[in-house]
Order: sequence, then C-alpha cells, then structure tokens
Amino acid sequence: MIGRHALRNALIPVVTIIALSIPGIFTGAVITEQIFRVPGMGSLLITAINDNDTPVIMAITIIFSALVVLFNLIADVLYGVLDPRIKYE
Repeated sequence: MIGRHALRNALIPVVTIIALSIPGIFTGAVITEQIFRVPGMGSLLITAINDNDTPVIMAITIIFSALVVLFNLIADVLYGVLDPRIKYE
C-alpha cells in the first residue's frame, strides 16, 4: 500500500538527480580519456582545442548540450508518468 502512494512521490527527486547526472558522465569522460589515453570524444575535444579546430569544438559542444537537453526532456516526461498530478498543457 505504501509503495503505491509514497513510492511515486519519492521517485521524483531520484529521477531529477539521475537525469541531471547522466550528461555529467559523458562530459566527465573528457578527463578520464585524457588520464588513461583512451581514444574517444574527450580526446578529440582536447586535440581540437590544442589545434584551434573551432568547428570540431563547436560540434562536440553541441553534442554535449543536446545530451543535457535530451535527458532533461526525459526527466520531464517521467515526472508526468510518475505523478499524475503533473500535467503538461
């Protein structure tokens, strides 16, 4: 009985924290890839910064920004699923 009523309300802050943390995992890969010399978008970004390759820097920034927007959208949709009092009009 408690799970039905309290769990949905308790999951809203959890969804917020998870949805805002996931883009940080992707952007934190920049540091991890540099430390362990793993090729990836983080290494590409650092190389582009060192070479003054502006289009690559802008593209990676847009990708990271799109991830933030996407996960915020997912969080907003999950709010409506978890709590029926939240309506989008």
